[in-house]
Amino acid sequence: MEIDSLKIKQMLFSLKKYIPVLAFFLSTSGGYAQLNNFSLIPKKDTVNIYKEMLNDNSDDLMEDHPADDIYNDMWTSNHVNPYKIPVDSLPDSVRIDVSKFFLPVRGAVTSVFGPRRYRFHYGTDLRLKVGDSVLCAFSGKIRLINYEGRGYGNYIVVRHDNGLETVYAHLSSVLVALNQNVKGGELIAFGGNTGHSTGPHLHFETRYIGNAINPEHIINFSTGTVLAKTYLLTKKNSFYYQHEKYKYASAVRYYKVRKGDNLKKVAARNGMSVKALCKLNHLKPKAKLKKGTRIRIR
Repeated sequence: MEIDSLKIKQMLFSLKKYIPVLAFFLSTSGGYAQLNNFSLIPKKDTVNIYKEMLNDNSDDLMEDHPADDIYNDMWTSNHVNPYKIPVDSLPDSVRIDVSKFFLPVRGAVTSVFGPRRYRFHYGTDLRLKVGDSVLCAFSGKIRLINYEGRGYGNYIVVRHDNGLETVYAHLSSVLVALNQNVKGGELIAFGGNTGHSTGPHLHFETRYIGNAINPEHIINFSTGTVLAKTYLLTKKNSFYYQHEKYKYASAVRYYKVRKGDNLKKVAARNGMSVKALCKLNHLKPKAKLKKGTRIRIR
């Protein structure tokens, strides 16, 4: 069938008047898609938002920062300090609201924050009995639940609304779930003696973006209250220990086990008792040593 060329020309001519309408429709539909969060506009790059906040010299560094702003959605359940943010990268000063504090355990301080022999103790130890209640210090969300046989034992890390994170270690049992929202003063665990522990106690830490702060700079454990409603975090006062801790770390020494070595031989060779060697390495007196392994002697 032949098509009349004249009719085709007439059809094309009549369509010309609809072109502006079609263009308007396409433009408005694109705008509609943008308003409804379709992928027509690339999302803002959030990779450097955290660095921008840290380098911001405006006065808002002296205001309270909610946790979401501080951590910029960095949420992981792998380590106590997964952020690896050096102290030098932190703001010079930050005010943290600690007014809604609850004492985790009503027990005497048995060990303070600071150097302990040839390692550093990053928290405050509080006396308790196995099975005693452990309360959450501030409202927040459970970020990490884990067990470390040679360290914390059963432990919990909570990220709080005020920007701090707290650690509760050597627990006998955990009563909360990962990613659970908790309130300040809520029962989260029972105290215990798990992990590397010489007796029942709660090892309690306060951290800011992974960096430990001496809890006694914030809390009076004798009265069970905070020293002030607002804690002023500064590089100089809050992280005074950062440079001196490396002196203790460098003092640690290890011995590589040779063929035929046992605890008695290694202890004698390094001028120490078998008891001290076992305690330093969390070993039993009759433990056998495997050739090539490293054992701590200092």
